[in-house]
Amino acid sequence: MQQQPHAPSARPTRSLPLTGATNFRDLGGYIGHRGQQVKWRRIFRSDHLAALTPQDQALLAELGVARAVDFRGQAESAAHAYALPGVAYHPLAIEPTVIQRALDLQRTGRQLTAQDAVGLMQETYLGFVHDNAPRFAELFRLLLASDAPTVFHCTAGKDRTGFAAALILLALGVPRDVVMHDYLLTNALYQRPPGMGSHAPEEVLRVLWRVQEEFLDAALHRVDNDYGGVQPYLVDVLGVDAAAQKELAGRYLQAV
Repeated sequence: MQQQPHAPSARPTRSLPLTGATNFRDLGGYIGHRGQQVKWRRIFRSDHLAALTPQDQALLAELGVARAVDFRGQAESAAHAYALPGVAYHPLAIEPTVIQRALDLQRTGRQLTAQDAVGLMQETYLGFVHDNAPRFAELFRLLLASDAPTVFHCTAGKDRTGFAAALILLALGVPRDVVMHDYLLTNALYQRPPGMGSHAPEEVLRVLWRVQEEFLDAALHRVDNDYGGVQPYLVDVLGVDAAAQKELAGRYLQAV
């Protein structure tokens, strides 16, 4: 039987099959403002890109990826540096704080529990809202400057990257429950590197290397409580005013 030209198999895949990154995925396909769909193959989120194979790099070239935004801290990016041919590199460093806070707790002689880890992660997300807002503002400036296919990432592609992805999707009018669904996909995709944090109890590692609704909710509740919602946060803190939001929608949304 002849295959129909618009068979479901023609729909782009959200998760990209890379060998050197397990959490590389597309933000396209979600429905935003006025029932329009986020364009596929424009904005990607990922774990770090330092372990990409030549085949992985060829796939990124095929996708037309032209910019990589790196949220890793200085020590992280120095330890696993990369340069991709034809891809402009934009470091927007957000220093990781959760590990330092965990170490500080352990120095008091206290055994870190899973609940401690949840609290540490929530504190980290609260820091994104206030302390790291300039980095997320710069990400929006880049997206507004050009709609060249862009990937943004941190180390695991789950926290700094997860909050950035949430802001982009919310700015494009994607409902919060759908944004949370996208955020939680990390738990099905990301594979923790062997031996990472092996000195901590496994129940703690499961918190630190995965995502939970409570993490992103902590940040979004802070946005609601301190700024009156995502919309004023975008305008007053990130500098994405009404005109910029219209431009963003024009670049990254399309009629279904």
